[in-house]
Amino acid sequence: MINLIIPKKTRTYIPQTIEMKWDNLSPILDELLNREINSVQELEKWLKDKSELEAALEEDFAWRYIRMSCDTANEDLVQKFQYFATEIEPKISPVANLLNKKLIASEFAEELDQEKYFVYLRAIRKSLEIYREENVALFTKLQVAQQRYQSTTGAMSVVLNDQEYTLEQASNFIKDISRAVRQQAWETIQQRRLVDKDALNILFDELIVMRHQVALNAGFENYRDYMFQALGRFDYDVKDCYEFHEAIEKEIVPLLKEQAEKRAELLGLEELKPWDMEVSTSGKPALKPFKNGEELIDKTITAFTSIDPKLGQMLNTMKANNLFDVESRKGKAPGGYNYPLAETGAPFIFMNSAGSLRDLTTMVHEGGHAVHTFLTANLELNDFKHCPSEVAELASMSMELISMDQWPVYFDNEGDLIRAKKEQLLDVLKTLPWVAVIDQFQHWIYTNPSHNAADREEAFKQIYNRFGAGFANWDGLEHEFGNVWQKQLHLFEVPFYYIEYAIAQLGAIAIWKNYKENPEKALQQYLDALALGYTKPMNEIYETAGIKFDFSSSYIKDLALFVKDELAKLD
Repeated sequence: MINLIIPKKTRTYIPQTIEMKWDNLSPILDELLNREINSVQELEKWLKDKSELEAALEEDFAWRYIRMSCDTANEDLVQKFQYFATEIEPKISPVANLLNKKLIASEFAEELDQEKYFVYLRAIRKSLEIYREENVALFTKLQVAQQRYQSTTGAMSVVLNDQEYTLEQASNFIKDISRAVRQQAWETIQQRRLVDKDALNILFDELIVMRHQVALNAGFENYRDYMFQALGRFDYDVKDCYEFHEAIEKEIVPLLKEQAEKRAELLGLEELKPWDMEVSTSGKPALKPFKNGEELIDKTITAFTSIDPKLGQMLNTMKANNLFDVESRKGKAPGGYNYPLAETGAPFIFMNSAGSLRDLTTMVHEGGHAVHTFLTANLELNDFKHCPSEVAELASMSMELISMDQWPVYFDNEGDLIRAKKEQLLDVLKTLPWVAVIDQFQHWIYTNPSHNAADREEAFKQIYNRFGAGFANWDGLEHEFGNVWQKQLHLFEVPFYYIEYAIAQLGAIAIWKNYKENPEKALQQYLDALALGYTKPMNEIYETAGIKFDFSSSYIKDLALFVKDELAKLD
C-alpha cells in the first residue's frame, strides 16, 4: 500500500507552529538581519533559514488566496486574505530588501558556487536595483484592488431556459448544434458582462494609475519597461516581442483564416458570427469527456498513470489530500490555476469545470503545473522553485499535447476522440494570435498611460482586428466587440504575464514533436528540464527539454506546419 499522506517538511529554524502575525515574524527577521556570518558555510546556512521562513509565508498566503477564490462571497475569507496583503506583506517587503542587501554585501557571497547560485544571485541584484520603499504601499493597494476583479466576475451568472448558470456553465450552450440556442446563450453572456463593464473600466483605470506610479518611482518611463525588469526577462526584450507578434500575424493568422473558411463551409454559413466559433462542424453535440468533477479527476489520474506511473501517483496524492476544487459554482472566482504549496511540496488545483472539452484541457494543463511542483519540491532553496512563466507554462502546455495519446480514457467513441484531438490542435494554433493580441494591447496600455476607457476600447479593436478578431464577423456587435478584453483575468491581476503562453506553446509543440518520434526519450528530457526549477538560465532549461528557446518567424513556420500536418492526419 502506497502512503498518500504528504509529510509536512520539518522546520529547523522557525517554530513548527507559528501564527503569521507581525509580532511573531519580526524577531525572526531581526535575527536574520543581525546574524553574524563568518564563513561561506554560515552564509549557506543563513540562506536556508531565510528560505524556510519564505516558504512558510508563501504557503500561508497561498491558502488565504485559495480559500478566498473558492468562495469570493465569504467576507471572512476575503478579510483574512486582505490582512496578509495589508498587514504582513508591506512590513516584510522592506526587510526582505535589507536581507537581499546583506547577502550581496557579504564578503562570502563571491565564495558561493557561482554556477549553482548564478540565476538566484542575478535575480537578487535585479530586485535590489528596482526596489523603492515608496512602492511598498502601492503594491498593497494594488493587491487589494486587483481582488475586486474576482469579486465582480465571481458574482456573474445568467438565466437560460429558466435556470441559473455561471458564465462557465452557460458557455456550454455556445457549442449547441442549434444556431438559435448558441446565439441566445452568447448574447445573454455578453449582456451580463456589459452590466459590469463600467465598474471594471473604473477599476482598470485605478490599476493603471497605480502601476504607472510604481514605474515612475523606480525610475522608469513606463510600467511596461519596469515590468520587463521586474519579471526578470533576461532572455528577450521589447523588440523581440514585437517581432514575435509580426511572425504570428504572418505565419499563424493565414492558417487560422483557412480553418475559419472551412468551418463556415461545413456549417453551411455565408459568414461566421462569434457564436459560431465553438460549435462542432461535425453536426454533433458538444463533446462530454466526463460527467462531473470527481470523474474528471479520476480519469486524469488514469491518463497520467498511463504516461508514467509516477505522474499518476502525484495526482493521486493530491486527491487523497483534498487538493482539488474543480466544479463551477456561483460565488467562485473565474478561471483556473495550480497553486504550489511551498512547504507541503504539493499544489492545489482550482478550476471551473462544466463538463466541456476545454475543462479536460484545463485539467491536464494544470496537471502539468502540478507535476512541475512535485519535481521541484526538494530543491535546496525556495527561490530555486520560482520558475519564470516561460518555463512554468512549458510544463503545462506540453502536458496538454503529451496526454493526447491517453485521451481514449475520456472518450469511448473513436469519432469523438478524433474530434477532441482536432479541436485541441486548432486551439493550440488559436492560442498564438490571442496571446499576441493581449500582449500588444498591454504594450499599448502602459506606454499610453493617460488614455481613457474609450481610447482603450478603440485600441483593443484595432489590435484584435489585426490578428483576425477571432475570425468572426462582429458587425452590429460593436459594444460586445470592444469589451472582449475584460474577460482576460491576467490584464487585471497579473499584468504582462501572457506572452509567456505563446513562447511556451511553441516549446510545447516542439516537445510533442519529439515525443511522437521517441516517447521515452522526450518524456525524460521534459521531466529533467522541469526538475531544474530555476537553477539554470531559460535557454539551458529549454535545451535540457530537447528543444530551442526560439520564436523566430522560421521556427514558428516549421512548428505551425507540423501541427497542420497532424491535423490533416485526423481528417
